[in-house]
Amino acid sequence: MDLSNYQCAGLFDEMFQEDGTCRGHYHPFEKLLKRTHPKKLKQLQFSANKSQLAMGMTFNVYHNEEGLEKILHLDIIPRIIPNPEWLKLEAGLKQRVNALNHFIQDIYNEQEILNDGVVPRDLIENSKDFLKPCIGLTPPKGIWCHITGTDLIRDKNGEYFVLEDNLRCPSGVSYMLESREIIKKAFPNVLNKAGVMPVSNYPARLLNMLQNLSEKEKPVVGVLTPGIYNSAYFEHSYLALQMGVELVTGEDLIVKDHKVYMQTTKGFEPIDVIYRRIDDTFLDPTAFNPDSLLGVSGIFDAYKAGTIALANAPGTGVADDKAVYAYVPDIIKYYLNEDPILNNVPTYLCRKPDERQYVLDHIDELVVKETNAAGGYGMLIGPKASAEEHEKFRQLITANPTNYIAQPTLSLSTVPTLVEDNVECRHVDLRPYVLYGEDIDVIPGALSRVALKKGSLVVNSSQGGGSKDTWVLY
Repeated sequence: MDLSNYQCAGLFDEMFQEDGTCRGHYHPFEKLLKRTHPKKLKQLQFSANKSQLAMGMTFNVYHNEEGLEKILHLDIIPRIIPNPEWLKLEAGLKQRVNALNHFIQDIYNEQEILNDGVVPRDLIENSKDFLKPCIGLTPPKGIWCHITGTDLIRDKNGEYFVLEDNLRCPSGVSYMLESREIIKKAFPNVLNKAGVMPVSNYPARLLNMLQNLSEKEKPVVGVLTPGIYNSAYFEHSYLALQMGVELVTGEDLIVKDHKVYMQTTKGFEPIDVIYRRIDDTFLDPTAFNPDSLLGVSGIFDAYKAGTIALANAPGTGVADDKAVYAYVPDIIKYYLNEDPILNNVPTYLCRKPDERQYVLDHIDELVVKETNAAGGYGMLIGPKASAEEHEKFRQLITANPTNYIAQPTLSLSTVPTLVEDNVECRHVDLRPYVLYGEDIDVIPGALSRVALKKGSLVVNSSQGGGSKDTWVLY
């Protein structure tokens, strides 16, 4: 493969420096690419696609009228992260999760951060994700956010920024695990020689974290899924299988005398810990959304009684609000008395009149986001939008300013990606996974999501993005 025509002018590229020389941690892979014929790379890519289908690594796009399941395209060229770089990310993620856990505990109990005016009280109390039934609640071991998938990006200078915190039901970890198995078969020798840290023990680490939530010696654990039509059902079933635990739906569970039981071939048996993949408000129709057909009536009362542990804890979604995100540096300083190791992307809160006016005046330069939207929806990328779209969002912001934030349009780093017979640069982000059990554990790998369309900054799978295996080096 000839890499001499690879161009990423003005951008930070993960593999190549500005002068075109390869970064040191990519040298073994560069040698492999240079001695591999393009036809062979295409064959490896074809095999990777077939492996994904065979494994059932598919997802359903909710807004796709065809309703077809698709693979999350796995590009065979990995994203490689050197160890010193990873150690800083690891420290920053641990700091962030620790502070956010303190924050969630506080706002549902003493509310000291609100009383001190560090975070506006109305911002929290008016958030649809602030669940009043959780007021006064302390979850088992005082842990709210057991599984976090934090989205990170890199700017043109190579500096990492946190784009958003995903503390509810972060998805994608199964793609990280299965992608490694596929790429291991494609490039077995170079992966071993490069000294890549393993991720295959994630299911064991996840199970250990879940079991830690119960006081029982051998707690029964289950994964609660909305069912086969959920976009992430592959992940739910995969993780249950890998952990050796039951995969259950709301119909499989029943609450009696504030205890939760699951239906088995032997009848109803008690269950102690549930890794829920159902949104907060659908969890219990008697406590939250009465129209929910996915949850379990009475499970929240059982949770409050301490007979069932839930991961993540109900109520964590309030920390996912994109307006709350803007205050995370202050949250870290408030609870830990530390400066953030990882910075936020600079954020304009449209709820503040002066910042709102700046956004309205510079909307063609900014990325505007709904505070509670996800998956690339409810978003405007100003430089790529039309004048009509700019005007539409100006009206939306003016009508409901609290519902919007805006950020500068960061370029995102690029990474070599196989496109037909060539290797071209494509924009990429990074989603590492953090487990919070006896301590905070950052998995040495990540889901790297890549924008497959040339020049696109949208990496979400629902918007046509793909993925890459992420190699963290020893």
